[in-house]
This record gives sequence, C-alpha cells and structure tokens, in this order.
Amino acid sequence: MTTPLLSLTWTDDVTGRQGFLVVDRLVRGVSSGGLRMRPGCTLDEVAGLARGMSMKEALHYDPEARYVPLGGAKGGIDCDPRDPEAYGLLVRYLRTMRPYVESFWATGEDLGLTQAVLDRAAAEAGLVSSVQAVYPLLDDEAGDRQRLADAFAVEVDGFGLDELVGGCGVAESVLTALDRAGVPYWRTRVAVQGLGTMGGATARFLTRAGLAVVAVADIKGTMANPAGLDIERLLAARDAYGTVDRAALRPGDRELPGEAWLSAEAEVLVPAAVSYAIDVANQGRITARWIAEAANMPVRPEAEVLLAARGVTVLPDVVVNSATNAWWWWTLFGDIAADADEAFAHTRRSMRALTDRTLARAETDGTTPRAAAHAIAAERLPVIAERFGRHR
Repeated sequence: MTTPLLSLTWTDDVTGRQGFLVVDRLVRGVSSGGLRMRPGCTLDEVAGLARGMSMKEALHYDPEARYVPLGGAKGGIDCDPRDPEAYGLLVRYLRTMRPYVESFWATGEDLGLTQAVLDRAAAEAGLVSSVQAVYPLLDDEAGDRQRLADAFAVEVDGFGLDELVGGCGVAESVLTALDRAGVPYWRTRVAVQGLGTMGGATARFLTRAGLAVVAVADIKGTMANPAGLDIERLLAARDAYGTVDRAALRPGDRELPGEAWLSAEAEVLVPAAVSYAIDVANQGRITARWIAEAANMPVRPEAEVLLAARGVTVLPDVVVNSATNAWWWWTLFGDIAADADEAFAHTRRSMRALTDRTLARAETDGTTPRAAAHAIAAERLPVIAERFGRHR
C-alpha cells in the first residue's frame, strides 16, 4: 500500500470537529474525489477512499478519449449533515482547503452532501467552483464549463441528470453480471440499503429493467414487499437525506428492523449508504448471490473473504459506482454533450465494458472481481504516468 502524496487533519476552532483531506496521487498536477460528511468519519476512511479514486480514474482510462484520468483524492468531515452546525462547519472547512481546491483537488458531492449544498458553501468560501483545479487542463474553458453547467440543468422525469448517471452505472454493472450468469432479469430480486442519490437511482433503473426491488433500508428501518416495492412512489416520498415518509407505503408493504435488508430473500444486495455496512459479524446473514457496492467501501475486507468462500460475488465499488465521477469528466472534457440520452448511452456502454472486463479477468486469474479490478488499475497507472508525467 503506497503512502499518499498528501494527508492532513483539520480541527475546526468553533466546534472542535475534525475534517480531513487525502490526495493519493496527481495526474497532470490534479486529483479528483468527492467530499463526504458523516458522523464518525476518520482519516483512515478518507485515505482508503482516495486510493479507490485513483483506481476509478485509471479504470476509465481510454487513450482515444478527451477525458484524461486525474489522480485520486478524497475529503471528509466528521459531522452529521443534519446537525444545525453542519453548514457553517462545511464553509469553514472549504475556506481552509481553498488553496488545495484552487490548485489540485477537484471535488464534488459525496455521502451526506448534495452538489447544490456544496456549490453554495464553496461560493461562500470564496471558490469559483469545486472543480476549478481542472480548468487549466481544458481546451476551451468557457465552452467546456458551460457544457457541464448545461448538463447539471438537464432533468429527466423530475430528477437531475447528475442524480441519475451514477445509479445507471450501478444498474448496468448488475445487469452485466446477470447476463454473464444467464440469469433472467424478471426472476431477480434486489435489496437496497439507502435511497439517496445513488441508491434511489439504482433502484429506479433496476426496476425499469424488470428486476423486483423487494427491500429498501433507510435511517428509519427497512421497507419490504416480496412482490416488489413501488420504487417511484418511495422516491417521490423521500426527504433531502433519502429518508422515506412511511405514509407512502402500500397495504402490502411491511416495516422491518434496519438490518433486515441484509437477510432479505434477494439475489442482489446493493449497499448504497455508509462505508463498512457489511462486516464479519453480519455477513453470515446474507443469502444473496451478488453484492453490488454502490457505496464506497461498504464491505469490510475480512467479510469479503468469508463471502467469497460461500460463493457470494462482490462487485467492487471502484467499478460499480465509478460512473458519476466519470460522467463529470466525460462532459467537461467534451466526450459527451449535455444530453440525457447521450449520457445514459455512454454510461451504459462504458460500465458494461468495464464490468465485463473485470469479471472476465477474475475468472481468468481465479481471483475476486475486486482483485481483478485492482490488477487492471495497477497495469494502467504506469501507462498514464508515462504518458502524462510522474507527478506521483
């Protein structure tokens, strides 16, 4: 495991809470990775996420594309985003990190933060944009920035395009795994933890593909129906944090304890909320065949070993949830237009190819999909460094 290029801890002088920034590596002098806010966030967690970002960037490297992968980074703040002090804390964090955001850390929404909130806080902190470090790499800064702004303004059925592309990518990874195994969509049941941006969009795309989402967990507990939940109804009843108003449940829907999603009778589990959701203690409750990591680092490594021994395949986060980050750069660098159909088509094509390549490599090497993805990234990182310079 390599030492990150930069690792720092900040303590807020108002609340005493801590924030973190880890830059794993730079490519062309820039790194990419979101900013999360959650109670209990740690420097080690942020470092692991930054390493993952380096791999996500490398996995999407296409020498023919305009989008050139960046280095990996991540930010984190130890605070509940619902806390009344959270927004002020976010602004102070960004003011402190302003030199890094201006120079070499392009960031965006992550767990606990929406892009709208992050943009508002960044403006208060004196930043031009949360991704302004990338601007010197653009061929036509004004045009490229306008294209990204136009993309963020696109809505599909009342949802922002930026809220949907990540879930589209997760769904496509799941569908690719089913296709390789010859499992029909209509016979496949899904349990989702978290109905925020990523979990909600994933549930939406999987339902529209013909799968049945039989369980959804949020902070209040698990909602379940063996015949399938009405996902559109639940999405319409969410608050800003992905918590569903239980008044939206139908007569046949049940309310169960929070961890009931783990043991749901489903072929696919989609942890789409917090890191470390699946550990040694609870992995034995899982009967699903696949776990698709829509969240970052939801399965602890020691739990994954036990799951693999039982024949449960973990589709890793560095592959599965990488589409949101890639969509930003595909759009900004000009590989795709500010158009929903083009964005979804490119996402589906790219994620199917990446997932298929990862699963094929795992079969060939006799390893897990995560080990295969790491191996592919490890082969690409030196190629990227050789082409664009060894900043790390």
